[in-house]
Amino acid sequence: MFSAERTQKIELIDSHCHLDMEAYASDLNLVIQQALDAGVSEIITIGINPASSQMAVQLAEQYPSVYATVGIHPHDADTVNENDMKNIARLAGHHKVVGYGEIGLDYAKLYSPKDTQQEIFIRQLHLAKELGLPVIIHDRDAHEDTLRLLKDAAPFPAGGVMHCFSGDIELAGLVIGLGFFISIPGIVTFKNAVALQQVAREIPLQSMLIETDGPFLAPVPYRGKRNAPGLLIHTAKKIAQLRNTPLDKVAKQTTANTRTLFKLPVS
Repeated sequence: MFSAERTQKIELIDSHCHLDMEAYASDLNLVIQQALDAGVSEIITIGINPASSQMAVQLAEQYPSVYATVGIHPHDADTVNENDMKNIARLAGHHKVVGYGEIGLDYAKLYSPKDTQQEIFIRQLHLAKELGLPVIIHDRDAHEDTLRLLKDAAPFPAGGVMHCFSGDIELAGLVIGLGFFISIPGIVTFKNAVALQQVAREIPLQSMLIETDGPFLAPVPYRGKRNAPGLLIHTAKKIAQLRNTPLDKVAKQTTANTRTLFKLPVS
């Protein structure tokens, strides 16, 4: 089923993946090797709660190509306690932790009440600034409140990214205006993703990252199957097609952007 499909020598970075999830438990070594074979030189594995953040750090220690972030996802906002916040801050000091998140608001599922989500989001935005880490923002069906809280907490000297971007071109411009990157997921390959395709076509390439959000949201032609970093090439190809620009240009710029945001070493 899986094919690296590396058509030319390019380098990509998966700016957002969840390697600690059960979907990868049985073959993680293979998943990472397939990513390397497909030209994905680094993977940022994302913490979403204290346990996930701890595992992300452990995976970053184990695999040279993996870096970690730490944070508490809005789904878990209602269960977080002071000890959790202290542990997250402690983990953030690890030398392979390169960002804070994913944090934000999710009004689609509402696993935690809106006011609690906002409270934990605000606390973590300020903690990330204290720690000097870029923020990774989750925004689902909460564009207005997410943007408002980001504006209230601005500026962000270490920058940030709106991951798995789901807004329109107008929102993208406002997010970029805050000094953030926009991260394009595999959804851009879906036929009905008209708004995201416009964003991928029109925002400055200097403001773009690409991601899998694996194991979720596999790109066409693997839609509905497990996503993995080695499939990132399909997202990059679609962006290149939409922009009518060479694939290697998209790869080179998004890779450079990811290195800049997360202060990754140049390979």
